[in-house]
Formats: sequence, C-alpha cells, structure tokens
Amino acid sequence: MINVSDQHAPRSLIVTLYGAYGRFLSGPMPVAELIRLLAAVGVDAPSVRSSVSRLKRRGLLAPARTAQGAAGYELSPDARQLLDDGDRRIYAGTPPEDAGWVLAVFSVPESERQKRHVLRSRLAGLGFGTAAPGVWIAPARLYEEARHTLQRLRLDPYVDFFRGDHLGYAPTVEAVARWWDLAAIAKEHEAFLDRHARVLRDWQGRAAANTPPEEAYRDYLLALDSWRHLPYADPGLPAHLLPADWPGVRSAEVFRGLHERLRDAGAVFAGV
Repeated sequence: MINVSDQHAPRSLIVTLYGAYGRFLSGPMPVAELIRLLAAVGVDAPSVRSSVSRLKRRGLLAPARTAQGAAGYELSPDARQLLDDGDRRIYAGTPPEDAGWVLAVFSVPESERQKRHVLRSRLAGLGFGTAAPGVWIAPARLYEEARHTLQRLRLDPYVDFFRGDHLGYAPTVEAVARWWDLAAIAKEHEAFLDRHARVLRDWQGRAAANTPPEEAYRDYLLALDSWRHLPYADPGLPAHLLPADWPGVRSAEVFRGLHERLRDAGAVFAGV
C-alpha cells in the first residue's frame, strides 16, 4: 500500500524487524530469512549485509548459528534492553496528566568536553527538553530508560537525576513551550499521518478475514518504523500542557489501529 522511501533506512528497518518479530524467535534469525523479510519492504541483499555489519559494530547484533547450523544473527543484551525500554514508549497508552518531572543535570570536565555534545544529543534523543544550560527535563516516567541509556554509553558518571514539580514563576504551559519545540514535534506527527492514516483507512475498508500476511507485514513494519521514532521526539506531555487539537493524539490512534489490525497477521509472514 505504501512504498519504501528514503525515510526507511535499511539499518532502521532491521532494528524495527527485530523489535516487532525477530526477538520472539526461539533462536538467531538466519541470514537468508533476514534477507527475505527485508526484501518484502524493498531492501536488497547487499544493503541488508552492509547494515548488519554496522549494527554489529555498534554492538546491537551478534553472529550466531541456528540449531540447524545456518549462519544468523541474534540481539545483544544491550539491544534487548534498548527494545524493552522502547516498548514502554512505542506501545504506551495515554500519558498520565501529572506524574511530575525528572531533571538531568550534567557536568563534564573541560578535558572531556567532547562528551558534552554526546550527552546533549542523547538526552534530546530520549525526549528531554532544555530547561537551562546543562539542565534537561522530561516527564518522570522516562527516568528508567534514560538511566539505562546513559549507563550503556558509560555517561552516567557525569549526570545527576532529580524528580520534582514545576512551581513557577511562569505557568507550566508557557514553560513547556520553551523547553520543547512543539511546532517541530507537531510537524512530525502530521508527516506520520500523511503517510499512514490512508493506509489504516484502506485496511478498515476490508473485511478482517481479508488480511494477507505479506501485505499486513509490509504495511505494519513500515508504519512501526515510522512510528517508533516519534515517541522519542515527543516525550508524551500531559494533554493540558499541549496546544489544542494536538496531532499526536490522532497519530497515536492511527498507529494503534494499524498495530491491532496488522501485527498478528504480519507475524505469520515473519514466521513467529
């Protein structure tokens, strides 16, 4: 129903495949199976192999033999932790209205100043906003994932975490608009809707029995690959702190609809 475009990088699709299906296999995923499943979303074999090599260098995939002796790849412990953390965001329901905030305050010695950029980019990638120089803020429920991520990257010695409430002076709704670029986040939600809302409508117009596994797999994997980055750009702020008609509500509904309709049928094609 939709075509692979530049936004679906092969390396990202491999991570998405393992997150959706590959980690539930009883053993490593054979190379031949990895190539078959990526071919279904338009990725050729050379691109699969080069992307797997990059993921190996990053410590996310490890070579392993299947029970039949075929060459394959399995997730590293770090990769499994990353996917487990991601599940809490990707498949989360409506954010709580008021669960407080977590603050990340970091200090890096001048002799290691290159790590400042790494810390900033990682905290931003986890959905933290900037409250002040060296002070980053996020909904409190993101603490555990942030802690795991910084420990995995050995950046934890430079960071202190705190929990708290915002007490002013500016109203919290105004402060949130300074801490995050809400307009940019809204555009990402709109882009997701532009690509995938029509796909959901098309599936809703078909009988549930008419869900071919390969077609369901393709549309689900591409939607998940688009969606799984969004809960990191958008930290899931309480609704009363967001602009009226926030598109994140609609994009979450579209993803949930595709997940409920397509995930299990796609698992048949994926052999899970």
